[in-house]
Amino acid sequence: MQNLFSQPLWVGAGGFFGAGLRFLLSGWVYQLVPNAGFPWGTLVVNVVGCLLLGLLGGLAEVRGVLSATTRLFLFIGVLGGFTTFSTLAFETVALADGSQMLRAAANVAAHVVLGLGTAWLGFNGARLL
Repeated sequence: MQNLFSQPLWVGAGGFFGAGLRFLLSGWVYQLVPNAGFPWGTLVVNVVGCLLLGLLGGLAEVRGVLSATTRLFLFIGVLGGFTTFSTLAFETVALADGSQMLRAAANVAAHVVLGLGTAWLGFNGARLL
């Protein structure tokens, strides 16, 4: 019964940190590339999140270094709060609605290719550590 109450708290605490980190990183990216007409901040956040989840997930699988509670905190909480599928969807729809279909398609393609690619790199890179 204790897990029923403590697990959501760990996930929520991680989500608090992850969302804050997303806000900071995407804001920094948008300062570096202002008025780019492309959602670079969201792309960077999601690609970094995929790499970290792949790496940490790989370490957890290969080395068994993370407890179940730590996995909840990091994977679902921090990285779940850090990455954002809903923002990807909204920004893609906004690009398409603004008659920027090529940019909308590029946004989806970049997220899928780079996200899966970095998750794979992280997971397989964990085997080398």
